[in-house]
Amino acid sequence: MATNIGIMDAAYFVGRSEILAWINSTLQLNLSKVEEACSGAVHCQLLDVVHPGIVPMHKVNFDAKNEYDMIQNYKVLQDVFNKLKITKHIEVSKLVKGRPLDNLEFMQWMKRYCDSVNSGLQHNYNPRERREVCKGGKEATRKSAHSQSSNKGSTAQRPPSSHNSRRNEASAAANHATQAAKVAKPSSAAAPAYDEQITELKLSIDSLEKERDFYFAKLRDIEILCQIPEIENSPVVAAMQKILYATDDDGTAVAEAQAMLSAAHEEVERLSPIAEVSEEKSSSETHKRKSISNLEFDAAGVKNLSPRQRLSDVSDVHCSESPLMTC
Repeated sequence: MATNIGIMDAAYFVGRSEILAWINSTLQLNLSKVEEACSGAVHCQLLDVVHPGIVPMHKVNFDAKNEYDMIQNYKVLQDVFNKLKITKHIEVSKLVKGRPLDNLEFMQWMKRYCDSVNSGLQHNYNPRERREVCKGGKEATRKSAHSQSSNKGSTAQRPPSSHNSRRNEASAAANHATQAAKVAKPSSAAAPAYDEQITELKLSIDSLEKERDFYFAKLRDIEILCQIPEIENSPVVAAMQKILYATDDDGTAVAEAQAMLSAAHEEVERLSPIAEVSEEKSSSETHKRKSISNLEFDAAGVKNLSPRQRLSDVSDVHCSESPLMTC
């Protein structure tokens, strides 16, 4: 049973036309694109074909238009996978967006799995009857039947009225077929080139979306950092938020942010003389402390002198103060 299929398996080389023909013939639908099955309802019914009674079809919504309803279908599909112990990972976020490559790859896997179960044989399975219990199932059946009838009506030919008219119509049809063949040759030759270009464009879009998400996450991290209470009121953070929340692309946000930083810098310079005055006060207080410490040191030295030395110092002072006194 093919639950895990390698990326180089032959299942992933099955074309879109073959996949669509398999879906439409198995479920009696009339899908024109693989991505029309992005709602997940088709996948659920395909499993119901190979595992009758396992899928709760009354929970499947064929009328799913938004992603929420589509996700509910994929939840049903995941529950069935768990019951059957299928380890295939379902990329729901990519499938619901209707990307052609992702939906084609998953549908290729579905075909490979269904073919591996009883060789994909159906045992008295009526897809239209099973869809009637689903939400929007009758509408999907009606649309497919209407599309098939309109296609048959457009391709039907009018009955000939006479031998001459039959011959004229035959010759006109032959000329039309010849012209169509001439026109179809270059278009059929150019089809692979167009498909390759479309695939390259879709891959480039995917890479650009990943790059966009990466840089958006970086900006979100910066925004969270700027909301820290310790720094949210600083001028630098205000300038960064000015650029982050700018709605115009004319470059004025950068100029305004630079002006905010310049104004904050000028404000700091204007307040700087106050700091110089405080430094002068602190230096004068330091000088006073040094003078007081010197006086205390001198007083301590006087205490340590002998009485004779103290008397000698006093006499020296008297002699120096009075010019009339002789020593």
